[in-house]
Amino acid sequence: MTASLAKAQAFRSLHQPGTPLVLFNIWDAGSARAVAAAGASALATGSWSVAAANGYADGERIPLATALANLQRIVAATELPVTFDLESGYGDSAGEVGGSIAAAIAAGAVGCNLEDSFPADGRLRPIEQAAGRIAAARAAAAASGIPFFINARTDVFFQQPAEAHDAAAVAAALERARAYAAAGADGIFVPGLVAGERIADFVRASPLPVNVMVMPATPARSALAAAGVARISYGPGPYLAAMKSVQDAATALYA
Repeated sequence: MTASLAKAQAFRSLHQPGTPLVLFNIWDAGSARAVAAAGASALATGSWSVAAANGYADGERIPLATALANLQRIVAATELPVTFDLESGYGDSAGEVGGSIAAAIAAGAVGCNLEDSFPADGRLRPIEQAAGRIAAARAAAAASGIPFFINARTDVFFQQPAEAHDAAAVAAALERARAYAAAGADGIFVPGLVAGERIADFVRASPLPVNVMVMPATPARSALAAAGVARISYGPGPYLAAMKSVQDAATALYA
C-alpha cells in the first residue's frame, strides 16, 4: 500500500494544465515495458486495445477478471503509476461500480477512466445516474486510503459527428463536468472533441483538469498545451499502429 500511495500521489501531481501528461496507451506487460523504456512518466491502459489483444470487442465484453489479471501483470512489469480504463464501471448499479473500483485498486491501479455511457450502445446515461456511479467510485477509492484519480469520461462528443460539435454540445459536456466534479471526479475526459476552438472553450470553463484524446483531426500537442489541456491520451492508436506493423511485416514475408 505504501508503494501504491506514492505512485498515486505522483500520478496526481502530473496533471498540470498547460503542461499536459501524455499517455501513450498500452494493452499488456510487453507494451508497458516498451512505453516505460521510451521515457513515459505514467502508463494508461486502453479498453479497446486490451479487449482486442485478448480477442474481444470493446464495450465491457472482455470479462472484468481477465482485464484485472492483465492489469496485475502490467503493474508487476513496471515501477510507473498505472491508470486503468474501466469503461463504464462493469456494473448495473452504483454499488457494483464501487466494487469494480476496489478490485482495480487491489490489482495495483492508481487511477481509472469511468465512462458515462451504456456499454451496449453508447447512449448517455442520465446525469444523475452517472454522477451517482462516480460518487460510489469515490467512496470506494476513499476507503482504500490512496488518492485514486477518477478520470470521468463524458461521451457527449461521440453522440454526433465532429463537424456538428457546437456551443450547445460544449455546454452539455460542461454540465456533466460540473456534476461529476461535485460527485468526486478528479479529471474530465472528452474523447471525440477535436476542434481547437471548442477544446479551448471547454477547458476555460471546466471545473476539472481536461483530458483530450488524439485523433486524426486533433490539434498538435503544443496547441493543446496552450489551450490549458492537462492530459493527452492516445486511445487505441498505439495498438492499431503496432498491429499494422506486424501485419505489414508478415505480408512482406508471405508475399
